[in-house]
Amino acid sequence: MAVTENPNGLDTRTGSFAPWFDLSRIPAAYWAIGAILLIMPAFTGDFVLFQIFGWAFILGTIALSLTFLGGYGGMVSLAQMSIAGVAAYMTAILGTSGISNISLGWPWWLYLPVAILVAVAFGTITGALAVRTEGIYTIMITLAIATAFFYFCRQNYVIFNGFSGFNQVLPPHLFGVDWRDPIPFYYLALFWAVAAYLLVLYVSRSPFGLALQGVRDNPRRMAALGFNVNMHRVAAYAFASVIAAVGGILLVWLNSGISPGAISVGPAIDILVIAVVGGLRHPIGPFIGAIIYVLLRTFALDALVSVGLAGERFQLLIGVGFLVIVFWSPDGVLGLWARWRERARSRDPLTGRPREDV
Repeated sequence: MAVTENPNGLDTRTGSFAPWFDLSRIPAAYWAIGAILLIMPAFTGDFVLFQIFGWAFILGTIALSLTFLGGYGGMVSLAQMSIAGVAAYMTAILGTSGISNISLGWPWWLYLPVAILVAVAFGTITGALAVRTEGIYTIMITLAIATAFFYFCRQNYVIFNGFSGFNQVLPPHLFGVDWRDPIPFYYLALFWAVAAYLLVLYVSRSPFGLALQGVRDNPRRMAALGFNVNMHRVAAYAFASVIAAVGGILLVWLNSGISPGAISVGPAIDILVIAVVGGLRHPIGPFIGAIIYVLLRTFALDALVSVGLAGERFQLLIGVGFLVIVFWSPDGVLGLWARWRERARSRDPLTGRPREDV
């Protein structure tokens, strides 16, 4: 008898949760995709590795932090890009950059953990403010925090160098490798994307993750059982901030700099679009959404010009693609895939007609 499983790893036949490390339960398609990603530098160019997949892995990692909050905690935050921006700015300020009169020049093994800790502290404070509200009010509070941080960075020249930000922020040379070269950076971004994905899978099936999902579904019942609802939600923000911070460090290395434009309201909403388009049901969703977003962002301009339209309206094409996906499936691409599989199972493989109920 086939064993069915929901996105959280629940075995619907036995009612128990499968171990997150059970390799036998990994679908064959995942192994195939993993093999393709590992050997991709052998048959693709630097542009695809660096500007397409490297960027998609980073955006997917940041969006994964939002997927964790929204999918498992029922909390939608527009401050995840700001949290990533805090880590990026701390990397530039505490490490080395082209703005030598501000950057402190700390060694990498010191400024990287400090950058993550500062970003986690910022995300935890944001969560402590946001969890006292629900629904649209949570979104508005996180949006207000993101907007305030953007204007603070743009107007502060002593610490954040104002509108110009920082340039020449490069990853450290470790093991004799220049990690900003396309192939090493591709594998670096891939490694941390996979690590974040596996970490979210593990946490979602841990006691904390299960309690968080209970808080999402019925906070009053969880409070009656003795769980501290607000503390679970704040802890979820802190955990999501770690993931967003890692994505922010990779982002500043990808662009070799950081400026207020990278953490404005537009990029904050883009992270939400990526998470929703991919689907909030499973941690793989944000990476699917990120690939779609990066492809549209990269080639939409050329596509519009080829049909005689103004290239600067490429954002319109991205918005139309987002509306089409959400219109046909509120659960994003994963929802479309699930509906297609369900429809395929309900049809007779020989005739192609719907099966009759027995």
